Amino acid sequence: MSVPDYMQCAEDHQTLLVVVQPVGVVSEENFFRIYKRISSVSQVSVRDSQRVLYIRYRHHYPPENNEWGDFQTHRKVVGLVTITDCCSAKDWPQTFEKFHVQKELYGATLYDSRLFVFGLQGEIAEQPRTDVAFYPSYEDCQTVERRIEDFIESLFIVLESKRLDRATDKSGDKIPLLCVPFEKKDFVGLDTDSRHYKKRCQGRMRKHVGDLCLQAGMLQDSLVHYHMSVELLRSVNDFLWLGAALEGLCSASVIYHYPGGTGGKAGTRRVPGSSLAAEAANRHRPGAQEVLIDPGALTTNGINPDTSAEIGRAKNCLSPEDIIDRYKEAISYYSKYKNAGVIELEACVKAVRVLAIQKRSMEASEFLQNAVYINLRQLSEEEKIQRYSVLSELYELIGFRRKSAFFRRVAAMQCVAPSVPEPGWRACYKLLLDTLPGYSLSLDPKDFSKGTHRGWAAVQTRLLHELVYASRRMGNPALSVRHLSFLLQTMLDFLSDQEKKDVTQSLESYTSKCPGTMEVITLPDGLTLPPVPFTKLPIVRHVKLLNLPASLRPQKVKSLLGQNVSAKSPFIYSPIIAHSRGEERNKKIDFQWVQGAVCEVQLMVYNPMPFELRVENMGLLTSGVEFESLPAALSLPAESGLYPVTLVGVPQTTGMITVNGYHTTVFGVFSDCLLDNLPGVKTSGSTVEVIPALPRLQISTSLPRSAHSLQPSSGDEISTNVAVQLYNGETQQLVIKLENIGMEPLEKLEVTSKVLTTKERLYGDFLSWTLEETLAQFPLQPGKVATFTVNIKAKLDFSCQENVLQDLSDDGVSVSGFPLCSPFRQVVRPRVDSKPVNPPEGTKAGDSSHLKTLEAVLNFKYSGGPGHAEGYYRSLSLGLHVEVEPSVFFTRVSTLPATSTRQCHLLLDVFNPTEHELTVSARGNQELILNSGECQRMAVQVDKFDFESPPPAPGEKGPCASAAPLEEERQGARGLEVSSMLDVRWRVPSLQRTGEASVEGLLTQLVLDHVQLAPLQWDVLVDGQPCDCEVAACRVGDPIRLEVRLTNRSPRSVGPFALTVVPFQDHQNGTHNYDLHGAVSFVGSSTFYLDAVQPSGQSACLGALLFLYTGDFFLHIRFHEDGSSKELPQSWFCLPSVHVRAREAQA
Repeated sequence: MSVPDYMQCAEDHQTLLVVVQPVGVVSEENFFRIYKRISSVSQVSVRDSQRVLYIRYRHHYPPENNEWGDFQTHRKVVGLVTITDCCSAKDWPQTFEKFHVQKELYGATLYDSRLFVFGLQGEIAEQPRTDVAFYPSYEDCQTVERRIEDFIESLFIVLESKRLDRATDKSGDKIPLLCVPFEKKDFVGLDTDSRHYKKRCQGRMRKHVGDLCLQAGMLQDSLVHYHMSVELLRSVNDFLWLGAALEGLCSASVIYHYPGGTGGKAGTRRVPGSSLAAEAANRHRPGAQEVLIDPGALTTNGINPDTSAEIGRAKNCLSPEDIIDRYKEAISYYSKYKNAGVIELEACVKAVRVLAIQKRSMEASEFLQNAVYINLRQLSEEEKIQRYSVLSELYELIGFRRKSAFFRRVAAMQCVAPSVPEPGWRACYKLLLDTLPGYSLSLDPKDFSKGTHRGWAAVQTRLLHELVYASRRMGNPALSVRHLSFLLQTMLDFLSDQEKKDVTQSLESYTSKCPGTMEVITLPDGLTLPPVPFTKLPIVRHVKLLNLPASLRPQKVKSLLGQNVSAKSPFIYSPIIAHSRGEERNKKIDFQWVQGAVCEVQLMVYNPMPFELRVENMGLLTSGVEFESLPAALSLPAESGLYPVTLVGVPQTTGMITVNGYHTTVFGVFSDCLLDNLPGVKTSGSTVEVIPALPRLQISTSLPRSAHSLQPSSGDEISTNVAVQLYNGETQQLVIKLENIGMEPLEKLEVTSKVLTTKERLYGDFLSWTLEETLAQFPLQPGKVATFTVNIKAKLDFSCQENVLQDLSDDGVSVSGFPLCSPFRQVVRPRVDSKPVNPPEGTKAGDSSHLKTLEAVLNFKYSGGPGHAEGYYRSLSLGLHVEVEPSVFFTRVSTLPATSTRQCHLLLDVFNPTEHELTVSARGNQELILNSGECQRMAVQVDKFDFESPPPAPGEKGPCASAAPLEEERQGARGLEVSSMLDVRWRVPSLQRTGEASVEGLLTQLVLDHVQLAPLQWDVLVDGQPCDCEVAACRVGDPIRLEVRLTNRSPRSVGPFALTVVPFQDHQNGTHNYDLHGAVSFVGSSTFYLDAVQPSGQSACLGALLFLYTGDFFLHIRFHEDGSSKELPQSWFCLPSVHVRAREAQA
């Protein structure tokens, strides 16, 4: 016996072997269609009996194996079914002759045979025959199964007759010696009359009868015969047949204990009778129920009811543990015979199947290990493949998955061995796929994305390489690309640098002919290969959706309830809502994207490869909103650290958009990488709202861009920064072009400004504009430009902060406004003998340390299109950086009284800190020319000011009298009024630049008091004419009327007052003559009395004078120091000086 049947199992010992073969030319499809129907009749119940016949069909069976039919009857071909095509009657004789030739091949062992003829009709087909069945076609053959059942019944009749013939005790007849083929030559010349020979014959025949009983469905009888055979054969040391008897005993016991079978087809065997089912609970226990039967009590119908003639007892059934022991013993006997290798191998396979059911894997592996080393004849390549495949299946059956995978891989390699003339790459590929589970491999990359790596990476890598090569030899490049991509994705961490380079080079070579895709590959056998996205090339560690740039971010118009208050719930806080939205908070992002605007997603990636990694066609995968992804290409250096990559796209519609992942093309493989499948990826959220489209505004200015980037405290980003350099007090126009570069019309515009925090005090409006002309050009269509003008006025403090400047002396200074010599030059310029000739750079006029900086932000809020209808707008900021150079400094501001009590002289010491000649002018004064670094005094005569809200008088305690901010505000307002009246302007002729200068911030309270009209306004009238600065004329000897009038402008009642008029003469030499009793006479008293005057009221007192001599006389009006006058300051009693010129009387 040379061809092993690796599918053998213990229950095959009770089957009848039937060979089904074609005769002549029969198509494979038609043959196997009928063969399938024939093989479906595998169990047939015997009529009038509880016995069941089991049939084993084979469409190919080696004739040399049939020679071992006496050794084990289930190896004997007892039935032959042939199938043939015969279309005409003339072909029938030839066809029938072929049938007889086929029968002769197995003729020595056949019980019966059948011929199924398809296609022949007519007289021949109508003749009734038992061994031939005629059918018109392969479709019209409904009685095939019935014919096979009849055929099996005929086989049973022959089998039963043989069993009865062999089992009947024919005393006196000589029992023939059953032999295996290789034994026949060994028994030539033996003594056939010896007792040893007779026992050998009896033992072998008992074993043969046991086989027949088992095939005939008589399980108990077969067990008895096997026991008797074992005892007989053991006594004569007939080891080969003893092993067969033990194996038969094991097979019968297995059939008894495991009625479902051990071949893996559970439920296909029918259990005859109900006794076996009732005993099923006891069959797997050691020491199961034993039935004692006398071997000599057997009759032709079974067990003799008369048990008194029993001559011995034997156990009829082995326990599950004994079954394995007997198998081991039988195999050890087989191993003594070189020609019984096939029998030994098949016995090991049967034992393994039994042990698999008993879940005794380690013992089963010992049997399999023995089977591996059984040396058979020189096997063909196909037989080797079959042997390794069966070993793999058996190892799989006992749970040795890796061992199973090993032998399956060996079988796969055998398919393409160099000795095979036509390598079977498809069979090799199929077997390699079957090895994957054993090596903890799957074709789904998701199985490798979580947890630690399972299995031996080196073996897995080798296996994947073999799959790649096999698929390439199959002529399926897409399959090669898929497997190589899988290898690179899942085994990347275990590849050396050289292996990474080799794999990627191979992959690029494959993808140049067949690019890798994300489509599922379906194999012919139905197996699907899922796509393999390259989530490790590059590796992504962080995904962040970026907000739009500050100039493009949409902002919602605030409602009356406020931005943070939800109108859906009356509660400020609800823990239920917070809990239910917990997961959403992790995904939802609190900013919005805009339809039609370029949106960005930042990925932190790194390249794990030892060489530069080129990633092409990298873009975003989104859902929820129509999205136009703008692919990018990048090149990552070898083994780079975390590297930021920004992917962009444009949402085309509105709604909630979810960023699901990204797509790449690496080494020619297109990959869709989903965030859910990326382990260890951190993301702050992947869902964002897309609002309707808004216009986009771009601004350009007439000023150069600034190198300084403003940083507002509010955190707003400045889109554009411009710079300008102005002199203090200078005004310049900033022309801004507003261009709508979006796709929606610009319908609404609001402009606001904010001066950033500065230590410099700013006077006046720094930025001013008129928006009406710009809004007249709205709505601004896409591509259109509008202009907007802003006036920049840099007006800072004009006081000199350097201590090196010395105030000009009042001595010798004219109030006419003409320049005089100043000691300044001697102060600021060092002497030659003590200082270097060249002053330090920092002390030159126009030094940069004098520069002051002003920063402001112009904010443009604009909206339009569908976004405007939804209440959204955009904000664009323009940063303005202004460097202010000093133009003029006022080193000192003082006052001198004028000849009139309602006027005064304001003295301004003006310094030119620039490097250019500069002129200064005030209202009503001519220009004052100042050279660089020169200081001169300017005197300006001004009318005293009647401020609207004079400060309260001392002693008053108003509610806000002590409020410092209010007082400072009042002082600033008065300084502004004085500065506006002065209208001081400067001009640099060489630069053609002009500006204004302000004394705001320079006017102290004392100076303000001097330029302010007193709260008590005194008027002196001579003969009814006001006498302030003019000379009043009179005649000697004529009395003149003198009136003193008081107007109370204070908020309180004043008076009464007493005034005394004292005349004197000024000799213009510093001497005043008050002894004028003979020159001036009063008509009445020289003392005047004024009653109390209410607020906003008036009072007057009258008197008369008489001048007796000619000359210039002055009247000094003096107040009496009583209670009323002491409470008021002296500045409130400023009466005009009265100058009277007495002339000669007319004749």
